[in-house]
Amino acid sequence: MLVATWNVNSLNARLPRVEEWLAQVEPDVLCLQETKLADDAFPHSVFEGLGYRSIHHGEGRWNGVAILSRVGIDEPIYGFGDGIEPDSDARLISADCGGIRVHSVYVPNGREVDHEHYHYKLSWLSRLREHLDTTVSADDDVIVAGDWNIAPTDADVWDRAAFEGATHVTEAERDALARVLDFGLIDTFRQRHPGPGLYSYYDYQAGRFHKRQGIRIDYLVASRPLAERAVLDIVDRNGRKGTKPSDHAPVLTLYRDIDDRTGGRET
Repeated sequence: MLVATWNVNSLNARLPRVEEWLAQVEPDVLCLQETKLADDAFPHSVFEGLGYRSIHHGEGRWNGVAILSRVGIDEPIYGFGDGIEPDSDARLISADCGGIRVHSVYVPNGREVDHEHYHYKLSWLSRLREHLDTTVSADDDVIVAGDWNIAPTDADVWDRAAFEGATHVTEAERDALARVLDFGLIDTFRQRHPGPGLYSYYDYQAGRFHKRQGIRIDYLVASRPLAERAVLDIVDRNGRKGTKPSDHAPVLTLYRDIDDRTGGRET
């Protein structure tokens, strides 16, 4: 099963690019972030025409997450699970897709260190861990994919000094991320590619993309039973090229030995 995540930075602005990419790459599941659409404006029929069922959790101008699947979508949860403090933003959606519990996440940016939004970011990650604890088991096939707005290590930024005093690289953010991963989630991309130089986000300014001056903040993490079946982890730089691209590139992981609901994709 090929699973992808992509912060599209406005689906309304990027829909033709997403359609083209789906037709070329044919992932089995695609997690989207920052759709910036209300639920009633989400183009379900467009994706259905490409063979994908879809669910969306949005609020209009900001945020918005979605899951597209051609291997089924069942038992959706919009936001955090029952008993967890609700979030006013649309940043989390989850569902069963072809036997895997898939989560699409758009972690808060944090804005500035010690800003109230920064503390909201840390709280949100704590609630995400609580959500996992109460809705899934680490022994199940689980994926959490999306824009995490955290570079897990210094190898995930093009120049650590350029981020001194900024969000995305602070010890508190990385500790909060580590607590989520301690649920039993593995960053297979980093295991496969231990060195620097592979990034998922490039600022539009100063030619960052062409200079390869990026940051890895988009990734898929999987429970150990699923992570052990990951055979490919890539950033699709082609998705960041061309006319009016998102500032994020798609990130993909291929898992083998998923049952025949994937249509027999070769690994």
